[in-house]
Amino acid sequence: MDLKEKLLSSFMAFEERIDVHSELHDVRTSAIKNFEDKGFPTKKEESWKYTSLNAILKNDFTVFSKKENAIEFNHVKKYFLHEIDTYKVVFIDGVFSSHLSATTHEGIDVCLMSSALTKPKYKMVIDAYFNQIANKDDSLTSLNTAFAMEGAYIHIPKSKVADKPIEIMYFSTGNEAALLVQPRNLVIVGENSHVQIIERHQSLNENPVLTNSVTEIFAQKRAIVDFYKIQNDTLEANLIDNTYVSQKQESHVSVHTFSFGGNLTRNNLNFYHFGERLTSTLNGITIIGEKQHVDHYTLVKHSTPNCESFQDYKGIYSDRSTGVFNGKVYVEKEAQKTNAFQKSNNILLSDKATINAKPQLEIFADDVKCSHGCTVGQLDETALFYMQQRGIPKKEAKALLMYAFSNAVIENIKIPELKQRITKIIATKLGVKMGFDL
Repeated sequence: MDLKEKLLSSFMAFEERIDVHSELHDVRTSAIKNFEDKGFPTKKEESWKYTSLNAILKNDFTVFSKKENAIEFNHVKKYFLHEIDTYKVVFIDGVFSSHLSATTHEGIDVCLMSSALTKPKYKMVIDAYFNQIANKDDSLTSLNTAFAMEGAYIHIPKSKVADKPIEIMYFSTGNEAALLVQPRNLVIVGENSHVQIIERHQSLNENPVLTNSVTEIFAQKRAIVDFYKIQNDTLEANLIDNTYVSQKQESHVSVHTFSFGGNLTRNNLNFYHFGERLTSTLNGITIIGEKQHVDHYTLVKHSTPNCESFQDYKGIYSDRSTGVFNGKVYVEKEAQKTNAFQKSNNILLSDKATINAKPQLEIFADDVKCSHGCTVGQLDETALFYMQQRGIPKKEAKALLMYAFSNAVIENIKIPELKQRITKIIATKLGVKMGFDL
C-alpha cells in the first residue's frame, strides 16, 4: 500500500474518532476528496518543477503515532528561546505536551486547535476563520485540512499586545520508524494588536519524519504580526510548510524564514490583501550543504490600492545542495499605487551546488512601482584577498563575507535574543567559531 492509499484508508479510521455530525465533517470530506483526486504533487506541475517528493514518499510512514512519548525539558531546553520568558505550545510526535507548554487565556488566547475545533465557545471564531484563507485546491493543504485536529490556536483580541513572544514547538522523538505529522495552526490578531511568534520543527532522532504543516494568519486593521520560522532540523527530516496570510487595512505582517537544516524543505508562503495602506514583508536566509534541498514558493496578491510588499531572500549553497526560489507578485487592476519589491540573491560555494530562481511579476495596474531581481554568484575574491592581507584567516574571512551577505535579513529580527540565536546558528553553519563581535 502506497502512502496515498494508506492516508485514504486512515481517514476512514480518523472519522470514527471524531464527531461526523459536526459542521467540519463536510469540510474534511471535501478536502480528502480533493487530495484523492490530485494526490501528491509531482514535477509535472509548474510550481513543483524543481522539487520531487518521490524518494520521501517511499518511506512507510506511520500516520498516527502509536506510542505516548514523553521527553524532559532538560533534553530539549536548547531549542527554546530560554534567555527570555515566552508562552509555549509544545507537541511531541503530533500530540500536545502539557508539561512542556505554558499557555494562557488571560487577556490573550494561546491554546490548542483541538480545543478550538471541538468546544462550543470557539464555534463562531472557527466558522469565521478556519480554512477560509487556505488554498482549497492545493492537494497537500487539503490533506492537512482533512486530518486537522492538533496545532496551535492563537487569538489576540482587539487592542491587545502579547506581553511576551509565543513559541510553537514540534518535536519528533523518532520512536516510530517513520512518522507523518500534520499540524494545523490558526492565528487571529485583532484590530490594533501585536504579537511575535516563533515556530520550530525539530527531530530528536535520525528516523525519517515528514511534516505537512498549514498555518492561517489573519491580521485585522492596524494589527502587527512578526512570525519567525526556524528550520534547522536533521538530515532525515522533511518539511512542507504552507502558510496563508490575510491582511486588513494598515496592518503589518512579517514572515522571516531561516532554513538551515533538514533533508527537503518546501515553504509555500501566500499573502492576500484585503485593505489599503498595509505592508507585507517576506524575508529568508537559506544556508545548506550536502544534498539538502530548500524550495521557497511565495505569492503576494495585491488586490487593493496603496499597499507595499517587500521580499528579500538570501541563499548560500555548498556541496550538492539545491535551492529553489519561485516568487510571484500579482497586482490586480484595482491595486493602483502599489509598491512591490522582490529580490533573490544567492552564493554558490561549490560547482555542484544548484539554485533555480524564477522571480515573477504579473501587473494589471498602471500606476505602480514594482521590481524584481535575482543574482547568482560566488564570493568576491578581491574582498577575500583584501581581508587576508590584513591578517584575517581565509576561513574567517569567508564567514565574515557570508555573514555580511545575510545581514540585511538578520537586522529585521525584532527579538534581540532570537537575533543572537540565529547569528550563532549561522556561525555554526559556516563552520567557524566567531572570535569577533557580530
